[in-house]
Amino acid sequence: MNIFKSNFLNGQSRTITSAAIILAITSLASRFLGLLRDRLLAGQFGAGDTLDVYYAAFRIPDLVFNLLVFGALVAGFIPTFLSYWRADAGDNQKVSAEGWRFVNVILNLFFIVLLVIGGLFFIFTPYLMKLITPGFNPEKLALTVQLTRMMFLSPLLLGLSSVFGGVLESLKRFLIFSLTPIVYNFGIIFGVLFLVPRFGIYGLAGGVILGAFFHLVIQIPAVWSLGWRYKFILDFKDKGMRRVLGLMGPRVLTLAVGQLNFIAITIIASALAAGSLAIFNLSFNIWSFPLGIIAASLAIAAFPTLTANAQMKNWSAFVGNFSTTFRQIFFLIIPSSALFIILRAQIVRVALGSGKFNWENTILTAQSLMFLTFGLFAEALIMLLVRGFFAVEDTKTPFWLGLVSSIFRIGCAWVFSLVWGVAGLALGYSFGAIIYFLLLWVCLRRKIARLSGSAQRHLNEKEIIISGLKIVAASLLAGAAAWGMLRLIDNFVDMQTLLGVFAQGFIAGLAGLAVYFLAGLLFRSQEMGTFWKAIKNRLPFKAVAPDKELIEP
Repeated sequence: MNIFKSNFLNGQSRTITSAAIILAITSLASRFLGLLRDRLLAGQFGAGDTLDVYYAAFRIPDLVFNLLVFGALVAGFIPTFLSYWRADAGDNQKVSAEGWRFVNVILNLFFIVLLVIGGLFFIFTPYLMKLITPGFNPEKLALTVQLTRMMFLSPLLLGLSSVFGGVLESLKRFLIFSLTPIVYNFGIIFGVLFLVPRFGIYGLAGGVILGAFFHLVIQIPAVWSLGWRYKFILDFKDKGMRRVLGLMGPRVLTLAVGQLNFIAITIIASALAAGSLAIFNLSFNIWSFPLGIIAASLAIAAFPTLTANAQMKNWSAFVGNFSTTFRQIFFLIIPSSALFIILRAQIVRVALGSGKFNWENTILTAQSLMFLTFGLFAEALIMLLVRGFFAVEDTKTPFWLGLVSSIFRIGCAWVFSLVWGVAGLALGYSFGAIIYFLLLWVCLRRKIARLSGSAQRHLNEKEIIISGLKIVAASLLAGAAAWGMLRLIDNFVDMQTLLGVFAQGFIAGLAGLAVYFLAGLLFRSQEMGTFWKAIKNRLPFKAVAPDKELIEP
């Protein structure tokens, strides 16, 4: 295990930007593997009944994992664990015995709870699946039930893995933590390539379980090297555990609202044409590509620092770090949105267009991708805004705001699906994200003003607005350039081949990025200027100016 003691694999990230770079690079690899996974699935099964069953079978196991595990870790585990090592380990390198005791308490609690809850859901799966897939015929429903039951082993493994992930994230050991989705996708791809030919659709469930096992195993040596040793401790009077349970309650409700959105989408899609659920999920996975690389990387990297700022009541540092991260996300996500909309058909065809995934599937998926992209900026910034609330240990506000926005999201998805089918689901999803973003922004602004005791309620809005206008203008020019290049190249490449489609999209995308870069410099965008300086100096990218704006605890 000496390899996990090395600075390369288990070193501590010192700044938000360095952590975000690690997360972004590994997320990029993971997302590419995810696209390869989806291409294999689409090519082998097409957008039809089989993939409808596969994605529907994910719903309940995913619900269990997100509510019981992810809710506790993000809202409660990390702030609580940080309080242990900050209180008892002044060198920021070692975790106290009490801290490791707390980890074991949570680990054992999760194992027992997930085992019991998973068993109950296993028993009642047939009744639950009837509720969330009312449009499936009896044969399709029976297959969904069987796959769902197989997949219940996945949340148990991912739950234990996520405790270790919470430790590594808290201690800013982001590299091993960020490799987990990569090995998870490897497991699923292995299932598609080697298990499906032998076991049919059941091989897909086997791949998911294998990926979850890899997700767990890869983190254990890293946590072991930091000092963790397993002990069976289950103390319901443990202060740390009680704090986690207190914080996770509202967070679980918030995630329940998010899961309600996906369950509602599943219900509506099950009544649409065959393949609608598969098309929504495939377009959603492509749409999530920049979310994982950009928004999630920056939001996850910023969270420990924002939490530390809040615990020390250093509100000027909190606002500075929040504003910087907000502008970093905006700087990267808006041009991505413009290019996604312009190049949607090329992206879908290159990512999924093989085997049984025909041109009709491509058109429907591209339409859904376009409508989802309308809300991409909002969904990206929601990741940061929600963590802003968690950093100040407020998990109730995101729940109530999420509930309001979900009512709007589901209602719009249902109404729009009557007109545009599966693409309408995507448009309704985007509208709900925009509403949620606006509500979160207003409420976090007021929350920080109240906590800081400042009469001026702001989150550096002036800097954000000025930067935002320049970024939007440059992105519009980038989109126009990409569109013009598409039309030009169409006359020189064979659009009936994968290479031709890829060449058209790649060259048009490069043209769009070049124009965005030049426009950013022309508009004197602060983020673009810093990006250019980083390139010239051959330094890691920091979309921050001046450097002192990143205030570490």
